Amino acid sequence: MMHFLGASPIVKHAEVWTTLPDEFRQSAKATAWAEANRGGEVIDSFLEGPVFDRHGNLYVTDIPYGRVFKVTPAGHWELVVQYEGEPNGMKWWGAHVLVIADYQNGLMKLDLNTKAVSPLLARRNSESFKGVNDLTFDSRGNLYFTDQGQTGLHDPTGRVYRLRPDGQLDCLLNNVTSPNGIVLSPDERVLFVAATRGNEVWRAPFMPDGSVSKVGPVF
Repeated sequence: MMHFLGASPIVKHAEVWTTLPDEFRQSAKATAWAEANRGGEVIDSFLEGPVFDRHGNLYVTDIPYGRVFKVTPAGHWELVVQYEGEPNGMKWWGAHVLVIADYQNGLMKLDLNTKAVSPLLARRNSESFKGVNDLTFDSRGNLYFTDQGQTGLHDPTGRVYRLRPDGQLDCLLNNVTSPNGIVLSPDERVLFVAATRGNEVWRAPFMPDGSVSKVGPVF
């Protein structure tokens, strides 16, 4: 990675901290997720959704094999749970609960005390999601998440939703070319969405009523 200040480059070097131990690598086999998203590549894992807890433990998902791992600061790996799903992005919902954007099942909850995985929002008005990808919370408890599926320039119908604490679900955007990562500005007045297949980051300012307006690419 290189950052330029004036004409003088600052070079930063990255090193591998830890890798998935061999004991957790699945016997390479075809999976439905890899068939659709990795061109049929036979893979033993695909790690995503990194989040840290307050003790410095790192939690990651393994999409094609439905797994969530915990990695300690010392680099020790622990399988937290394996279930029937395709977990992607994760965010904390309280001290012991992770909300998972599950490509197959919708929004799921993982209780780390009981290791139970349960649905938070599997469908909208009885209609399944395209394939949710990532999520973020604001300070009021609203949950924003992307519904990517297989959308792209050929099908610019990816969606961005807001799930309010009272259960109301708002569709904020329905025309994104593959909505992926999602974050809020520090003052929570603007939502930023990675439109992966369009090679863009979209900026969506909030209006006073909570809707978005004047959305456009910022990068």
